[in-house]
Amino acid sequence: MRRAYYWDRADTRGDIRQEAGAENGMTQQTATTQTCPAVSVCAPDFDPAAVFENGQCFRWERRRDGTWSGIAHGRRLHLRKEGNRLLFLGASPEEVQTIWHHYFDLGRDYAAIRTAFARDKALARAVAFAPGLRLLRQDPWEALCSFILSQNNNIPRIKGIIDRLCAAFGAPLEDGGFAFPLPQALAELDAADLAPVRCGFRAGYVLDAARKVASGEIDLDALAALPLDKARAMLQTIRGVGPKVADCALLFGCGRLDCFPVDVWVRRILTAYYPDGFPEALRPLGGIAQQFLFHYERCHAVRRPQSAPAGGIDR
Repeated sequence: MRRAYYWDRADTRGDIRQEAGAENGMTQQTATTQTCPAVSVCAPDFDPAAVFENGQCFRWERRRDGTWSGIAHGRRLHLRKEGNRLLFLGASPEEVQTIWHHYFDLGRDYAAIRTAFARDKALARAVAFAPGLRLLRQDPWEALCSFILSQNNNIPRIKGIIDRLCAAFGAPLEDGGFAFPLPQALAELDAADLAPVRCGFRAGYVLDAARKVASGEIDLDALAALPLDKARAMLQTIRGVGPKVADCALLFGCGRLDCFPVDVWVRRILTAYYPDGFPEALRPLGGIAQQFLFHYERCHAVRRPQSAPAGGIDR
């Protein structure tokens, strides 16, 4: 059953006045003052901290006022959670419906997924810890490039590399910041051009990926529909892309929920909780499952540093 979401046009500083014309359970509201417009969406099972701080994305930051600011699909968004509602600050209802609703995967019934996962002991603990976690539906090229840069790296440094890459080669945005650079822009560069980004040995991998995507040798749009083994094999023709990076790109960029990326954290989880292998019945949603498990394990290892695996965060 498809979950219903209710949309409000609101102003977080003033009273809200409902307007006529609501249809299909959707309402548009406007505020009496327009200094801080927002679109409000009912999303009780969305926790921004669990979504943005679980290693799946690298361009979101929490601000001092509790608002989250990020850039995706060539747009900057400010987001705040108030009770059961998400406030999309400065976004139009059309942008929320056509871009952000899809990006945040708000149409997927995560309550049903959590119920299915709760039948598994390790997953039950993970979903109870972060019930507001969900996977983003990111741009395929940005996901591929980001996870190439994530190899043998930690999250703060990955964010720094991506910020520098975008500032150097991404299109400037009207409201500040830079879009993620297109593969065509990077394909024309050489390793020396990427030196200021300070991505080290990964520069050659990024350039090879950009050239293969820009030339059409790799069709990112086709990856969502290809058989999984063929999609993996296509991505692994890129220099430096192995099974883990390929699976991360497919899961986070192409919506392949049947992908189960295995890094140092997930390998330890499989050894500890699934010595006979991850349950086949959960494989169709394995990508979501591994993210719940990864987030739980990483958060608890941070609280107990002596239990963290060597090598840092291998994302």
